[in-house]
This record gives sequence, structure tokens and C-alpha cells, in this order.
Amino acid sequence: MKSEIVIGIDSSTTATKAIAWDSFGKNLAERCSPIRLFSPQPNYYEQNPDDWWLSMAESLEMLTCQIDKERITALAIANQRETFVGLDKDGKPVRPAITWLDERCKSHVDRFAAIIGEDRIHQITGKPKDYAPVVYRLAWMKDNERDLFRKVANFCDVHTYLVYKLTGHYKTSWASADPMGIFDLENKTWSQDILDQLDITPRQLPDAFRPGTVLGYVTKAAAEATGLKTGTKVIAGGGDGQAAGLGVNALMPERAYLNLGTAVVSGTFVKSYIIDRSFRTMASCSEDGYYCETSLRSGTFLIDWFIQQVLKIVPSQERNIYRQLEKEAKQIEPGSEGLMVLPYWNAVMNPYWDPDARGCIIGLSSAHHRGHLYRAILEGIAMEQSLASEAVEKATGERTEEFALIGGGARSELWRQIIADASGKKVLNMSSEEASSLGAGISAAVAAGWFTSFAEAADNMVHVKGITEPDTHNAERYRDQLFKYKKIYPAIREISKPVT
Repeated sequence: MKSEIVIGIDSSTTATKAIAWDSFGKNLAERCSPIRLFSPQPNYYEQNPDDWWLSMAESLEMLTCQIDKERITALAIANQRETFVGLDKDGKPVRPAITWLDERCKSHVDRFAAIIGEDRIHQITGKPKDYAPVVYRLAWMKDNERDLFRKVANFCDVHTYLVYKLTGHYKTSWASADPMGIFDLENKTWSQDILDQLDITPRQLPDAFRPGTVLGYVTKAAAEATGLKTGTKVIAGGGDGQAAGLGVNALMPERAYLNLGTAVVSGTFVKSYIIDRSFRTMASCSEDGYYCETSLRSGTFLIDWFIQQVLKIVPSQERNIYRQLEKEAKQIEPGSEGLMVLPYWNAVMNPYWDPDARGCIIGLSSAHHRGHLYRAILEGIAMEQSLASEAVEKATGERTEEFALIGGGARSELWRQIIADASGKKVLNMSSEEASSLGAGISAAVAAGWFTSFAEAADNMVHVKGITEPDTHNAERYRDQLFKYKKIYPAIREISKPVT
């Protein structure tokens, strides 16, 4: 077993990363290839699906130049979620893929949800009404591109498209089908109720399988493009968020994953299907179970906005700016001397689901400088996460004891401490920063027979390199601040909406 290797593919919005993993979760080699993103007009974000394939093929080809392809026993994919493409009968895209960033469907959300019933669609899919799931972009395409819509023989998520290019089969994982918003999550099948309203048949959708299932084998043509050997097993992985949960061993309610990326996403594992407006319910990548997932669209995005738009600094030209801001913010007491930030720059999902929500800065005075505002941003995001975690715990009856951090923000020592203090939970710094790829690698390892279960695989392949404990004194101060923070959005909800 030790001589064998599995590949975890992380096909994200901007790049594909292919990583070779051994049975101890050691990163043996990795290669990365970019993916282009196009914005043909404001709030429209598209990709050429062939770029997904070319990016994956290139990263795999470079990887197989570093390692012996004969040692590769299986690969699995973690994919960007809520992005789709329609293929014609010849497997060619009828139009560019519409990505999860795209907002063109906003006007269809209320209308389509009303047809089925907002509560009904939530019960079926696990997703409260929001423009993120693919279902609303499908409704937009049906209404606005009817001729193209009729040409579609297969609607594919990213996972399906890549599996098709590797194996020739239209197959996907439960955990990749789920974010489409047309999947009956509890029964693990496409929802006929929703499909009927879209004029889509199940034949136009991939077969969805349990994570860890062998979906097919690398074809000769795919082997020539990727450097893999013909016949390599292709395993059902899942969406990058759920794969990250597996990649940090968040397979029990006590440990939640927390991704401090462009958006801040956390997930708490539960065994039974449950829905609530305080989270989105997502299929787990570990056979059975679900993640109660919370999301804040302004994570490190807000930090970058502050640096570029307020400070007028280009990070690539002043590379030490993050380190300098961190140093300044560390000198400031918790609470940022009365400065508070409501981080709704990109609206708010859970628990309010308000697409018109706006962020705000409260308590600003001449005594504050850029270090205060930087710290207040970190604290505001931590406050929001504390609110989200409280709501999940209340709905599930489960207590989260620790956050396993991933994403670029996890490198910030200050932010790790603020999150620990604000939440009262331990914060784990993981040995690998590539949690989504590792989660995919774990799926491949289980399918390869290295381990008898996902839990055993995660216990062997996931490791913690550091723990940040909450500071008791700071935690008390943040509890007082959280009491005030909870009042901000209800107080400004109406006056902060854009004037039309």
C-alpha cells in the first residue's frame, strides 16, 4: 500500500491543482494550471468548460512527469460548486459555462421559488432561497436562451464534465450534484418536482453516486492527454467545500471546518438530514451524513477591498502590507476601541438571506487609524462566524468544540486568535493547506482499498500542526461585543438598502 499513490484533484474557480498523496497524507508532489474567468458584462461570470479539462490535463501531465504513473491507483475530484454547462448530443457546450459568481438570475429567484413553494424547495434541496444554487440560473436560461436550452442533451456540473472527459461517462457524486439545487438531498435523486418546472428530464442529468464509488476508468484518449495510465480508477469525490471538510477530518459535530477564503464558509457534520434557515444543508463527501454549511460572501475579499480601495495599495507592489497591518492591529486591544464592522459588502446569506443587505462601519472617530480598521474587519468576520455557529448549534443540538482552519486567512496568527477568542473554541492549524485536494485523495484512498472507512482514512491522512486556545479574558470582552453586534443589522436593515 505504501508504494501506491492516489491523486486528489482540486478544480477551483481560478486553477486546477493536482496533488499526489500517500497513505499517511503526505503531499508527494503537486502541480497547478490556471483557469480563465470571463465577465462579458457586469455581474455575469462565465468560463469555457474546455478550460476546466485543459487545466486538469496540464496539471496531471506535469505531475506524472514528477512521479511514476504506474504507482497511481486512483484519482478523485473536488470541484467548484454551483457552476454548470449544457452540452449538446455530441458533448459540445451550447454556450459558455455559467459560474457560481454569476448574478444574472437574481430576478428569477423569487419567481421560481414561488412556483414550487419556498419552504418546499428548501425541504427538497436543503437550500434556503438564494441565487447561489444552479436551479435559478437554469430558470434564467430557459426563459432567456430558449433555443440554446432546447439543444442541451446533458446538463453538467464541473465534476460531471471532468469525469466525462476522463472516462466517457456522464456520472457524478451526490456531493457534486447536491449544490445544483435540483437534487432531492434526503433521497439522493434528482427532484422530479423541480425538473418538471424547468422542462428538464432526468435523462439530461448525470447518474449520481455515493462518494467513494468507482465511476469509471481513464480512457486511452484521456491517458494520452494527462499522462495517466489507461484504466486508472476515477472515483466519486464532491464539491470543494464538502471535500475540505473531509480533508480536515471534520466527520463529527465536535469539529467544524472553517474556510477563511474570499468567502468564509464553515461546515458542521451531522448524521441525519436537517434543514434550517441558519444554514445550507449539503451532502457529505464521506458516504453518509450532511454538512450544515454557513457562508459569508465577504471574507478575505473584504481585506483585499480595504487594502486596494481604501489604502490605495497594490499588494503585489507592496508585498509586506499584510504583515505590516497585522503588526499594527496586534497593538490594539480587542474591540478595536469601539470600532465595529458589519461585513455585508456582498450582501448576506445565512441567517437573513437578504440580497440587498449592505455592510457598514460603526464607531469611527479621529482616534482610529488603519490598524484599527484592519482589526475591526477581522473581528467583524469573527463576530459573524460566532453568530452563525451559535445558530447551527441551536438547530442541531450539537456543540462544536473546535474549528479546523483552511484558506489563505488561516495563515494569520492574529486572525486565528481573534476567532478562538470570539467563538470560545479551539482553532486548529492543519498540516496541509490543500484540504479540498486531500479530501478528494481520501475518497480515492478508500476506493483503492487502503482503508475500511472514510473515518479510518481521515484519521491516518489528516494531521494538525498547531492549536490556538481561546484567551479567557479576551473571550469575555468579545461576548460583550457580540451582544452589541447582534443589534446592528436589525437596526440598519431598512435604511441601508439601495435607493431605487
